Amino acid sequence: MTSDVPEPYPTLRAFWPFYLAQHRHAGNRALHVVGSLFGLGWLATALATGQPAFVLAGLLNGYGFAWVGHFVLEGNRPATFRYPLKSFLCDWLLLAYTLTGRVGRELAALEREAARAGSGEREPAREPALSK
Repeated sequence: MTSDVPEPYPTLRAFWPFYLAQHRHAGNRALHVVGSLFGLGWLATALATGQPAFVLAGLLNGYGFAWVGHFVLEGNRPATFRYPLKSFLCDWLLLAYTLTGRVGRELAALEREAARAGSGEREPAREPALSK
């Protein structure tokens, strides 16, 4: 069965500002980074030992940290529940931007866009850094 309701975020580029807005709290972002890094560690362990069960441990570990960040620190519902694939991909983008020091610029751009929208100013949205 298909729905006539259009997807609000048809691309990852369109989804990124929503995702980032759900991760404004620095502690939440830090928990995402820790969870993602542990997840990578579990993936490496699975590959090194040939035991795929470690992949499951990595997913549980990664999502556990992230969900604590959302429910306890951010006070919102994880985007994973509604947009699992896009949220998963953006988790890795968040990790990359955090480790390279770009996440602050992304958040500042999000705040500028929110302020512009709140003032009623009509200006084309910036192109997300996904392509940079």
